[in-house]
Amino acid sequence: MLHFSKPILTETLTLNYKCVRDLMTLAHIRISLMPSANSSCPASSIPTLSDNNMPRACLAMFLMITSFIPTINHFNIVTTVALPDDDIFTLDIVSKIHTDHDSTAKASSDFGHIVEAIPNGVFHPTSPADIAALIRLSISQSKPFTVAPRGQGHSARGQTLASGGIVIDMRSMGRGDNVCRVNMSTDELWVDVGGEQLWIDILHATLKHGLAPRIWTDYLRITVGGTLSNGGIGGQAFRHGPQISNVHELDVVTGMGEMITCSPDKHSDLFFAALGGLGQFGVITRARIALEPASKRVLWVRIAYSDVESFTSDQELLISKRSSGSGFDYIEGQVQLNRTLTEGRRSSSFFSASELDRLAELALRTGSTAIYYIEGAMYYNDDTASSVNQRLERLLEELSFAPGFTFVRDVSYVEFLDRVGREEQKLRSAGVWDVPHPWLNLFVPRSRILDFDASVVKGILRDAKPVGLILMYPMNKDMWDDRMTAATPDDGEDDVFYAVGLLRSAVAAGELERLERENAAVLEFCDREGIGCKQYLPHHASPDGWRRHFGEKWSRVAALKRKYDPWAILSPGQGIFFPAGAAVAGGSASV
Repeated sequence: MLHFSKPILTETLTLNYKCVRDLMTLAHIRISLMPSANSSCPASSIPTLSDNNMPRACLAMFLMITSFIPTINHFNIVTTVALPDDDIFTLDIVSKIHTDHDSTAKASSDFGHIVEAIPNGVFHPTSPADIAALIRLSISQSKPFTVAPRGQGHSARGQTLASGGIVIDMRSMGRGDNVCRVNMSTDELWVDVGGEQLWIDILHATLKHGLAPRIWTDYLRITVGGTLSNGGIGGQAFRHGPQISNVHELDVVTGMGEMITCSPDKHSDLFFAALGGLGQFGVITRARIALEPASKRVLWVRIAYSDVESFTSDQELLISKRSSGSGFDYIEGQVQLNRTLTEGRRSSSFFSASELDRLAELALRTGSTAIYYIEGAMYYNDDTASSVNQRLERLLEELSFAPGFTFVRDVSYVEFLDRVGREEQKLRSAGVWDVPHPWLNLFVPRSRILDFDASVVKGILRDAKPVGLILMYPMNKDMWDDRMTAATPDDGEDDVFYAVGLLRSAVAAGELERLERENAAVLEFCDREGIGCKQYLPHHASPDGWRRHFGEKWSRVAALKRKYDPWAILSPGQGIFFPAGAAVAGGSASV
């Protein structure tokens, strides 16, 4: 297909509008009369043009316009109506849709490698205005096409896919002349970033000014728009809340094609809907994110437990120390099943071989099904370096871990935050990165975490030897703003819930099916026993499942969907809402 640059487009738009409209009319005639495969209309009946009957510039423009006919017909875009003045811009939008096999194949799968959905094309915008124009083009059709923004495609269940629709390659706005969509205020401690920007790039950009965002996901090579559409959780969330609780302002392109700047004080319903909104109300194209002074060094600590009661009790003590300097600055927890320590090849990016031997011995000696780790980080700078070890020692004295099982690394701030990025390179080298990832992430009420551990860790997963991680760590519920779309457990007055992540990979034949069966057993247990958990990065097979997921928020979510995306064209891969007339299993959530 034909692609043309901005200078050519600009020059084209300066042509006399009468010439343009005459040419568009001729193009309209040619489109209308173009014979289909089953047509009996002879090709000779289609009007022809030559440079003898029009200015050369107009002829060039006509050829440019008609070159888009195959692409336009590919998307079933209506071309039998009068064409308005801004249809030249529409053709610019169509020119940025790539329909070649390589483009659509790359956009037909995601990080999960479980779901495949082939789009009709991949859109490469250069600005938020392009995204707005694409959406307006969609809703101008008698049957609008769906639109799915995609950053790094780090979803696990097809959430960033658009079967038969258009996938927006958000990273296109971070390439070429658009690469620097990061601006900050060092006085007011915020940074404006494009929704397509990677967190790792924001880290490096803000560190140049001695600043950094307050809350990080464990993996930094994902986009701002992607994490803010879900929540953005990590080990700093106990103190600062998730990433969506650290946003001052957003630019959002709605399902109406409107570009709206919103905040807690301006268009607040859209602001809170978009944060954790799973892409259902608009495309996040800019976010103003809170900053804090950045540290230089980190004491990276892991402490081991053989019993879950001490593990969870100590974690809850640690997340109660919210003020800076009173405890860890980052707190997460991991569960390592016994068999992964005592059988087969062991490797770790944190533990040495001798330390793994000691942990295996602890598992055998105590007879524990799993070893539990609290992972903590204590930030420090040159002026606090002399006291940081004493602070750590005092903190450890309050905890009840297995004696002698404290492991400490002294690393740079960047090295700590980008720890998963280094692990990614190792996994890629070993050929186990681009494999199926049937991840299951849950928020479990504190009151049921021991029940969950007994039936899932010590029951369903007891004999498993997974490739991957199992995370288990608490968060303070009052750090989540209930006005946002993100769902957390409804457990009365309980002010703490646990993030549990079964982050496992299927690296051998038959493993995907086994892991999926285990995930299904976990969800069935939670439903049967009334655990009251919520999925994070959720996936539900029916609209009824989504209604239960959102609970009391459902009516508000549905009303906001009708307001900001009434054609239900945005992020169809989530499977929450469907365009009117679409066949829906398990009921209807059409708008």
